[in-house]
Amino acid sequence: MSKPSINLPQIVLHDLWLHKWILLLALLVLCNAVAVVYGSHTTRQLTTQWDQLLQERDRLDIEWRNLLLEEQSQTEHSRITRIASKELNMSRPLPSEEVVVKVP
Repeated sequence: MSKPSINLPQIVLHDLWLHKWILLLALLVLCNAVAVVYGSHTTRQLTTQWDQLLQERDRLDIEWRNLLLEEQSQTEHSRITRIASKELNMSRPLPSEEVVVKVP
């Protein structure tokens, strides 16, 4: 007695062809899983970038406030008067030295 030869690849392909809807659904589930993983990865990257941008905004806001404070201190009237008198040897003119210019 001889045993019939079993062609396993042919049987598997025939079975897959008979159940092509199940194969299609499995492929769609796999594609959906890849899409979910990709979406999660992109969301994490964007969240990280958002946090970095918020930190940069806070850093720039602090720097802006410090610059405003520095500007205020640099433009104080007493400081300007002191620099003008000491470094530039300037003084307030006497009333007799003032010249008034009128535009016609």
